Order: sequence, then structure tokens, then C-alpha cells
Amino acid sequence: MAHKFEIYKDKAGEFRVRFKYNSETMFSTEGYSSKASAKAAIESIKKNGPDAEIDDTTD
Repeated sequence: MAHKFEIYKDKAGEFRVRFKYNSETMFSTEGYSSKASAKAAIESIKKNGPDAEIDDTTD
């Protein structure tokens, strides 16, 4: 699969989510105190991401 979500622990011991496409990290989230919260973030991104507005501030 070319894209995936990864849950990992940062140096502070918090759970984070990063989205990777072809092994390149496209974005990562803030730190969460629990793995369940990181998983909830993934579900929120999946649910709300497709309809997210694009705000192009370069114009």
C-alpha cells in the first residue's frame, strides 16, 4: 500500500500519528496522552478530511 497512518511514540512519550505516502511523511499530529486518542484522531481525519475546505492563502 502506498499510503498509511502510523501511530508512534515521540521522545516525550506521547502518541502521535503520521500519514505517510510512498515512505514520505506528509503530516503528523500533535501528541496525545493515550493510544486511543491517537486512533480517534485517525478516525476523525478519515471522516472529516474528504470534505475539508482548501484555504489557499497564496493569492
